[in-house]
Amino acid sequence: MSVKPLEDRVLIKPLEPETKTASGIYLPETAKEKPMQGKVVAVGPGKTLDNGQRITPSVKKGDTVLFGKYSGTEIEIKDVKHMIMRESELLGVIES
Repeated sequence: MSVKPLEDRVLIKPLEPETKTASGIYLPETAKEKPMQGKVVAVGPGKTLDNGQRITPSVKKGDTVLFGKYSGTEIEIKDVKHMIMRESELLGVIES
C-alpha cells in the first residue's frame, strides 16, 4: 500500500525520539517526548488557487522537517507510524 497526498498535504515519517539525554541518562518510555521532526516521504502536487494555478510545495521528498507537537493526523502504513499534514502546519526545514 502506498499513500499519495492530495493538494498541499505532506506525508512524514517521524524520527525516533531520543532514548538518552545529552548528559548520558537513559529515558524511560513514559518520559520520551512525541517526535517533532521527521523525514518527508511524499508530497502532494500543491494547493490550487481560485484562478486554477497551483502553488508548488516548498518541501520535497527526503527533507527533514519540524512540525508542531499536536499537528497533523497519525496514520499507519505497513505497521509503521506516519503523519499526514498540510504544508502550512510545518514549522521549518532542517538543513545540514
